[in-house]
Amino acid sequence: QLQLVESGGGLVQPGGSLRLSCATSGFTLDYYAIGWFRQAPGKEREGLSCISSSGGGRKYADSVKGRFTISRDNAKNTVYLQMNNLKPEDTAVYYCAASLGCTLVADDFRSWGQGTQVTVSS
Repeated sequence: QLQLVESGGGLVQPGGSLRLSCATSGFTLDYYAIGWFRQAPGKEREGLSCISSSGGGRKYADSVKGRFTISRDNAKNTVYLQMNNLKPEDTAVYYCAASLGCTLVADDFRSWGQGTQVTVSS
């Protein structure tokens, strides 16, 4: 079974940056696509980005395109989400998840982390 643990969240001012990490264990990461999602109170879970198992394919939601960058280091079993120019509407719990394909659909992902809180406020 693949286990995922998010870290790197916190409080940041608008316009600031954070880098989230998703550490995995249980299986080699080479076979899995990894997605990043977020969920704010009262909102449905939103797919933000995914990266293919090889790292050659990436997708971004319109809400984060140009501001967020996903990357992976399979040797370290870790996937990253670099978040720049953060806005108050980015405030949410951020989750990483594993799937056999790179999509932004939550139901396509079988394994999930517990989430890390990101708060963007002045």
